[in-house]
Amino acid sequence: MIRHDPAPDPVRAPWRAAMRLALEEAARAALSGDVPVGAVVLSPDGTVLATGHNEREATGDPTAHAEILAIRRAAGKLGAWRLTECTLVVTLEPCTMCAGAIVQSRLDRVVFGALDEKAGAAGSLWDVVRDRRLNHRPEVIHGVLAEECSELLTSFFRDR
Repeated sequence: MIRHDPAPDPVRAPWRAAMRLALEEAARAALSGDVPVGAVVLSPDGTVLATGHNEREATGDPTAHAEILAIRRAAGKLGAWRLTECTLVVTLEPCTMCAGAIVQSRLDRVVFGALDEKAGAAGSLWDVVRDRRLNHRPEVIHGVLAEECSELLTSFFRDR
């Protein structure tokens, strides 16, 4: 029997390494009892500017989502709120709060792994990041290491 490997995915493949870093961040969140979501902000040349993982339980801050923390840290490192030409890589589809922060920070691209059909705002339930009424619409790439991202979340909730 001849086995055919799936064709390489030129859209998602370039983001796999960064998603693995985001998955490492997500695992850190789970250690403190937070939902395991991790995020990485990449500079225009692809180097890591900042990382973040959910810290709501650890800090008691309802806004301490992985995306928000990574965006804040990236802006601090750059010394500017505009993250033009930067990319956010996150393990779970952003919620409405995080989608708003993505638009406001002028990120060029958001790359995520698992869909969030209950609260996703980058295509699942809502599509805030690509809403034509807004002045900035980043590119959206979804499904990068989706199975690994989903499994981390499923395991976390199954074990609770």
